[in-house]
Amino acid sequence: MSSMLELVDVHRTYLIGESTVYALRGVSLTIEQGEFVAIMGASGSGKSSLLQILGLLDNPDKGEYRIFGNNVNTMTEDEQAGVRNNVAGFVFQQFHLLKRMDIVDNVRLPYIYSGIKGSFRREAIERLRMVGLEQRIDHTPNQLSGGEQQRVAIARALVRDPLIIFADEPTGNLDSKNSAEIMKILQGLHAEGKTIIMVTHENEIAAYAGRVITMRDGVIVADERKPGIMPPVVVAGEIGFDIHGSGKGSLWQDGRFMGFIAQAFQAILANKMRSFLSVLGILVGVASVIAMMALGEGAKASMQEQLKSMGSNMLSIRAGSAKIRGAAQGAGAVTRFTFADVDDIASLRTLVKNASGVVNGAGRIVFGNKNWSTSLTGVGYDYGTMRAAIPSVGRWFTREEIQTRDKVAIIGVTVAKQLFNNMNPIGKTVKINRINFTVIGIAPAKGFSGPQDEDDVVIVPVTTAMYRVLGKSYLSGIFVEVTSPALIEQTKSTISGMIHKRHRLKVDDDSFNIRDMTEIQQMLSSTTQTMSLLLGSIAAISLVVGGIGIMNIMLVSVTERTREIGLRKAIGARKNDIMLQFLVESVGMTVSGGLIGILLGIGISFILSFFAGWAVKTSLISVVLATAFSALTGIFFGLWPARKAADLKPVEALRYE
Repeated sequence: MSSMLELVDVHRTYLIGESTVYALRGVSLTIEQGEFVAIMGASGSGKSSLLQILGLLDNPDKGEYRIFGNNVNTMTEDEQAGVRNNVAGFVFQQFHLLKRMDIVDNVRLPYIYSGIKGSFRREAIERLRMVGLEQRIDHTPNQLSGGEQQRVAIARALVRDPLIIFADEPTGNLDSKNSAEIMKILQGLHAEGKTIIMVTHENEIAAYAGRVITMRDGVIVADERKPGIMPPVVVAGEIGFDIHGSGKGSLWQDGRFMGFIAQAFQAILANKMRSFLSVLGILVGVASVIAMMALGEGAKASMQEQLKSMGSNMLSIRAGSAKIRGAAQGAGAVTRFTFADVDDIASLRTLVKNASGVVNGAGRIVFGNKNWSTSLTGVGYDYGTMRAAIPSVGRWFTREEIQTRDKVAIIGVTVAKQLFNNMNPIGKTVKINRINFTVIGIAPAKGFSGPQDEDDVVIVPVTTAMYRVLGKSYLSGIFVEVTSPALIEQTKSTISGMIHKRHRLKVDDDSFNIRDMTEIQQMLSSTTQTMSLLLGSIAAISLVVGGIGIMNIMLVSVTERTREIGLRKAIGARKNDIMLQFLVESVGMTVSGGLIGILLGIGISFILSFFAGWAVKTSLISVVLATAFSALTGIFFGLWPARKAADLKPVEALRYE
């Protein structure tokens, strides 16, 4: 029958700076179930190193350690963590309680890593009652005395009902009265059949044990049992603990994940100001992504509206020379458009919203002693709405004026400036090609289109232009407004077919051409795309900066909470548990920052639209993108600190100052 714990020629060496410290030099020892063992020795004798190896907080460099007959050297890190959680309970000289939790949460901490579902509040309160603290259950460790804190640590060690209790100087920080009380508790536990292994340097504390092992310079110099105390007899098969099964268990099934979420939010709320400042980076990033994308979308929509008014779904039909072998034929080969063509095109009701014939020519306009050469455009009634040319100052032509070939004119901004300077031109009489016209309006400013000044123009009724000014019997071209941009291609081919038929043209005759505004549309969409990309990338940069801020805080947090990580590992946290807990914490921060950022971003975009008068359009995709990005930022920037935390060795982490 193998012993409960068995060491065979165990060595442990530490490297501290340049020097090598031989903590254990060939220790062999067996401990049976139900023993109360005190390990004594001066400081540096190796007693704590021995306890750490027995408690699986540290592994030997050489030699064998068997626990219930299982060789520890062949166990994985996670399996060792499982044994610590199920078989061992630790009581430390520093207590190692988490200040931000009340004592009930501190006591039930080992259950988070046990893989058993449940809240275990009742069990925790029961253990606190055992150590005489049931009156203090709603207190935090800071509100308790040293003796009471040590009792909480004992309750925590007992909560998983372990077989062995490892106590490292459990009375080292206490006065003699409290020491006696703590030892009484440990004696009571021994009487119940628990195996207790305790490190102490005080003889009166060691006197409570049934067996005292004395160490010096890394070797055992004495191992004495009290007279009358026999080694306990172990009944074979009493321990039914599956060592290799202890490191497994699914994260989702056993409720550990929910425990981590609760732990993470406790940690975030423990440092409210710091957490808020780190969340702020993500919050600003997400808010700016949403606001910028909403502005970009809004700008796109309003530009499209403006384009419509300019005529994004507009076709221009022009007469053009047919080319024969690359040389243009004479004037006779040009298709002549008449008002009948305009009426025919306008009758295509499903495709065409409006059609208007135009005639172009040159005009010399005179007012007083000033004259100006400009381009003259004769237009139909619908041209004003189609080309957004209805004057903001003055008025548009009436249908009667067009029918009766009235001599009324609308002048462009450039013409108004040249002839009238700062005078109001409305109602004035000007001469156009030596014919008197009355000015009835100023056309809205359009600016330049390529080299051409769109405002250097005089608009007159198409009939007046043809029959009174230019002496033409045909139109220069026809403008067609298509009902929707999607129908442009279909409309083009329909009109083309109609013209070929009406004018009896051959199929390959190109004596006219139909152009649409695709170039302008392409220019617009590339401009808005560039703008959205620019805005989005600026906002994304702030998200990355926010992420770096979170990584910074998490790294500080790992360093600050090194001892806490050591404690969590001592009570059975596996590598993945620690890693996941810190990841949940950073993702929790980024996602909560992201959600507040989304609301803030939508708010900002509405405020901007209200004050700046811009259109905003919050798209669902930007919200989804921002949320996903903030979660990914949390994972990406939280991964390194989480790995750093998970890689800490329990014994080194517990010693960290």
